[in-house]
Amino acid sequence: MQPEQSHMQHMRAIMVLGLPLIGSHLAQFAVTLTDAIMLGWYDVEVLAQQVLGGMLFFVLFIMGSGFAWAVMPMVAEAESAGRITEVRRVTRMAQWLSMLFGAAAMPVFWWSAPLLDLAGQQPAVAQGAQDYLRIAGWAIFPALVVMVLKSYLSALERAQVVLWVTVAAVGVNILVNYALIFGNWGAPELGIRGAAIASLAVQGVSALALIVYAALVTPEHALFQRLWRPDWEAFGAVFRLGWPIGITNLAEVGLFGASSLMMGWLGTLPLAAHGIALQITSAMFMVHLGLSNAATVRAGRALGRGDLPGLRRGGKVIIAVSAVMVTLTVVLFVLAPEPLMALFLSPDDPERGAVIVIGVGLLAAAALFQLVDAAQVMALGLLRGVQDTRVPMVIAAFSYWAVGVPFSYVLGFPLGLGGVGVWLGLAIGLALAGVFMMWRFWRISLPRLSAAQAA
Repeated sequence: MQPEQSHMQHMRAIMVLGLPLIGSHLAQFAVTLTDAIMLGWYDVEVLAQQVLGGMLFFVLFIMGSGFAWAVMPMVAEAESAGRITEVRRVTRMAQWLSMLFGAAAMPVFWWSAPLLDLAGQQPAVAQGAQDYLRIAGWAIFPALVVMVLKSYLSALERAQVVLWVTVAAVGVNILVNYALIFGNWGAPELGIRGAAIASLAVQGVSALALIVYAALVTPEHALFQRLWRPDWEAFGAVFRLGWPIGITNLAEVGLFGASSLMMGWLGTLPLAAHGIALQITSAMFMVHLGLSNAATVRAGRALGRGDLPGLRRGGKVIIAVSAVMVTLTVVLFVLAPEPLMALFLSPDDPERGAVIVIGVGLLAAAALFQLVDAAQVMALGLLRGVQDTRVPMVIAAFSYWAVGVPFSYVLGFPLGLGGVGVWLGLAIGLALAGVFMMWRFWRISLPRLSAAQAA
């Protein structure tokens, strides 16, 4: 067993792994962010269409990512324990499961307008969202491949390449958007369809780049040789760990998706303001998501070594780092909400002032739930690192849907708080999840591992 690391050694290891992961999540998010900014400058109603279409894509994509995220703790533990063959088997079967999920998602994208109509959205907005998804929906296949390979490379602590590939993708997305949304450089003006084409192209190029890198840099794992051959034992192992992660992801993003639907009931301007405010808060959340992924990898490696004191100490350090980032985020939301909202709107847009006023109130509510949102995602990262995913799934489903969604509706509509009430309901659901999941890790999972190791 390796000597126990100090708090500073844990901090250094977390930063070496966590900073590229944070950067890659921010860069990946920037692809969606640039779509929102550029479509907001193109037309506010088109932005509302992309908010709905992007929401539906993200809900299904993040659910399907459960199998990819299962790769991270499984590969981290296997590699740390010297089980190299298991690394290959797990990663291959995660690609199988991801492609199967993508195929199941495509009909939802193709016929999304009737679904959005049933959800009470305005017909023109629902139709525009479907136009977007009939192109961008195909991106779920390369996007899920990217997620599998990101998890694989992160577990091997090779996260830097993921960062640089994703940063390059942002640049490509901006250029293609500029050409196809607005009709620049002789290209046709395609509006929302142009943004969809750009997203599909960017995901395809990113997947190809990571496939080439993984094949060249980790040839010992032979990830893409005989990829068509099934490995049912590994398939089952990834499925058992991954489906609860996918449902947990679905419960959380579904919570925010439900909030988007409720904001759509309030009208196009509140929905556009919600979309912008959600982009801003999601960008800040990427920091905590990157730290959560680092927590998963570090916990998985500690588990593989049988180093429970290191697991406990590392957990405390990474939670402290997240708390510092939360403080900075709250200060930003409280002191500079108007400039943040204004980034997404053309100065000449006649609705600019109304959208900003609505958005400022939403960011004030968002400042309240930054702490609890960070707490729940950090707890999830640690729990996944020790491969505890089923009870957290139940906690998430209960907290977000039995508590968060009803509170959002009651505060937003019967009590008349509007969009701010919807967002306060989100905060209540996230707070409950954060408390329960932290309790689960420190009071249940760690003692159970200690007892198993002592036996």
